[in-house]
Amino acid sequence: MNTPNSQSSVGVIGLGAMGNGMAQSVRRAGYSPFVFDVRAEVAQAFVKDGGSACATLADLGKNCDVVVSVVVNAAQTESVLFGNSDTEGCAASMKQGSVFVMCSTVDPNWSVALEARLAALGILYIDAPISGGAAKAASGQMTMMTAGKPEAYAIAEPILNAMAAKVYKLGDSAGAGSKVKIINQLLAGVHIAAAAEAMALGLREGVNPDALYEVITNSAGNSWMFENRMAHVLAADYTPLSAVDIFVKDLGIVLDMARATKFPLPLSSTAHQMFMQASTAGFAKEDDSAVIKIFPGIKLPKKQS
Repeated sequence: MNTPNSQSSVGVIGLGAMGNGMAQSVRRAGYSPFVFDVRAEVAQAFVKDGGSACATLADLGKNCDVVVSVVVNAAQTESVLFGNSDTEGCAASMKQGSVFVMCSTVDPNWSVALEARLAALGILYIDAPISGGAAKAASGQMTMMTAGKPEAYAIAEPILNAMAAKVYKLGDSAGAGSKVKIINQLLAGVHIAAAAEAMALGLREGVNPDALYEVITNSAGNSWMFENRMAHVLAADYTPLSAVDIFVKDLGIVLDMARATKFPLPLSSTAHQMFMQASTAGFAKEDDSAVIKIFPGIKLPKKQS
């Protein structure tokens, strides 16, 4: 267990599948986190076991030395920091020398620009995308791909270690963490698309899907994504742990980054089109394994009653 720095207070913004687990890990390490979620009832449910729910982002910002943002994308991160027509952000109330930890998957160039924007306000920044899924977030076993100035780590590192089993330091300025996360997402998206294609072919050819899953997960063709996501297909459970539209977004960022330097990504392009097709077919908010639903003429497993 990490020993909390008595001088540090931590806030977590966004108590979704990942953020809730991360806040639990911080609390388990001995901190008493401040939390905020647009769903006030979610924040209130969290603090029943310790911590404080903030009614506004500004309240959270003024109370915390380290603010961890676990929202979906760059636009939501902007709103968290600088507000919108409905709410004030946290940046205006954050103390000089406090640290903002950004955990979303974003364009690396946007992350670089955000570091400079926060520096002008006297706020330190760590570019810290995350990976591992909800279960690892809840157990403090996820991975963080981070980059930031040494003075930011000096304040936030114990909190990062409370949330993640592996905290990779990839550079002393923003952007490097986001670049590595984007490459991870390239592989994740392509692997899910390939897993769905393989399972769809097996279904089309009349192979027993449970037998196919058993054989592949014990053979050289297996991948973590095949083993994890095709289990969702077999259970006919498309509850979104990571939605189709997440990969529409993330593979879009992958392609944008490569396009800027004219770097070809044929597999990423194909996988992106598959997720786009699934999204426009009505599966946008379903689990990303629902990309298998784009294949014609297959009989998918049904949920057992």
